[in-house]
Amino acid sequence: MTADLSVNFTGLKFENPFLLSSAPPTESESNILRAFDAGWGGVVVKTIGMHPVVNVAGPKTKFLRSNPETGTLSMNKGRAGALHSSWNWELISDKPLDWWIPRLERIKKAHPTKILIASIMAGSGNDKELDHWRDLTKACQDAGADGIEMNLSCPHMDRADMGSNIGKDQALCSFVTQVVKEVARVPVWAKLTPASADMTVEAGAVFRGGADAVVSSNTFPSLPIIDSETLEFEMNVDGLVSSGGMGGPAILPMSLANMAKMTRAFPDREFSGIGGVSDLRQAASYFLLGCGTVQVCTAAMLDKAVGPTVIKDLKEGLSAFIERNADKGWKRVEDFRGIRRDRVVSHSKIRRPDDAEYAGGYDAEGYSSSEMEPS
Repeated sequence: MTADLSVNFTGLKFENPFLLSSAPPTESESNILRAFDAGWGGVVVKTIGMHPVVNVAGPKTKFLRSNPETGTLSMNKGRAGALHSSWNWELISDKPLDWWIPRLERIKKAHPTKILIASIMAGSGNDKELDHWRDLTKACQDAGADGIEMNLSCPHMDRADMGSNIGKDQALCSFVTQVVKEVARVPVWAKLTPASADMTVEAGAVFRGGADAVVSSNTFPSLPIIDSETLEFEMNVDGLVSSGGMGGPAILPMSLANMAKMTRAFPDREFSGIGGVSDLRQAASYFLLGCGTVQVCTAAMLDKAVGPTVIKDLKEGLSAFIERNADKGWKRVEDFRGIRRDRVVSHSKIRRPDDAEYAGGYDAEGYSSSEMEPS
């Protein structure tokens, strides 16, 4: 039996459920074409806006690595050790809408069977900003975009009416979603921020506004560490730093926790998972919690910018996973999507041991064993 890797997500037919997320890997026409040639089922274009964008001087993205031999956790002290996370303070695309439109058209013409999603962002403080959401939506779908992803989640925006500042306000993100849906002829996804007390609140808000799917999540707001020798932030411009976004392996457990809450709260809705995916071992957790697609960024950036090896491993891994479970009747992602979300319960529902077996609940690692304790 040959596994069927295709999925139907928000009415769109993907040849496989793996997408490059809206991020540095999707900032150019050449990168997106290379990504589709490599085998990605979909690409979410770097976020397009209407306001001028100028990025910080110097590096915009770095990778934090943990080296057990030296005891370092650093962006700057070598590439040995394990990847911990990525950190970036890059803003949305610095190319204007007029630059993107002919490129979207050419990309879609070159790959008509691939799914091209346009990420867009505007403000919410006045009617002009709301019109920007409408104009961006209409222009991108007219250029051939198969869907719209609203960026309600950029973690480093100074404007109070933009990015994650919208995504943390349930009234605003619901209203903006309604504005986009007024003019959209294609599916609309809402990318939410993890900088929220409870993402189910904002997920419910965008679904009420008409969103076809929730994408979760964007990077986590964070700062680079301070070098204890130089006393400077490892990423800075003129000694100054601002909040950026952390992604990669370090955010996987937190992203899964948020996804589990949302898919349990809205089991009949559609979700695209992001955070810490480099191969099927991580992607499977998102599928098992209820996601229909999975998006990748950090791993792709470290693999020739667009992840040709990553997507090869993901597709091969998914095929092997389905074939390994063929005895369960699995033939495609939909056959096992969401089958583990009901295992996530409130803490009080986790079984407690009998009194005679209770010894504080500590694992021996990191604690004194009972044999070593004084009598």
